[in-house]
Amino acid sequence: MTSTDRRITAGLFVSLDGVVEAPETWHFPYLNEEMGAVVGGMAAAADTLLLGRRTYESFAAVWPHQTGEMADGLNAIRKLVVSTTLDKAEWNNSTVLSGDVVAELTALKRRPGRNINVTGSIMLTRTLLRAGLIDDLHLLVHPIVLGQGIRLFTEQDRTPLRLAHSATFSTGVVHLHYQQA
Repeated sequence: MTSTDRRITAGLFVSLDGVVEAPETWHFPYLNEEMGAVVGGMAAAADTLLLGRRTYESFAAVWPHQTGEMADGLNAIRKLVVSTTLDKAEWNNSTVLSGDVVAELTALKRRPGRNINVTGSIMLTRTLLRAGLIDDLHLLVHPIVLGQGIRLFTEQDRTPLRLAHSATFSTGVVHLHYQQA
């Protein structure tokens, strides 16, 4: 992959009514091999994981103490943590980004490497979408209405996207892969 091919890819679990908050409380009944293939494919294409502070702290509290293929991958991958409050990140291969995140990531995309994945990190994903830095947005829309919770898009967001691919899983989850329009 050349430096011009490096992409920022975001993947989020979403309820039918747009909620992306706390998927660990509603997502797991819909997890199957089809979804695992999408998530695994995104992970395999990346050499960097980009996380907001809250997602980082949640992951860092769990994954360093786990074993298995997913844990090994998360523990080994380079992690960039966007935070204005953290001084350092203790989890293996983690670095804090605290300056102009848009400028730093724009520069990082120009350097050689594989994809940069954003997982969870709702506020960070919003910022990157608004800045036009997310090349691929994967929404895994679950057939559940939650009625409340943080949504990815706010009333102020106006982000034109182009549907690159869609698929419906046997669980009723719809995978929507968007790119910048």
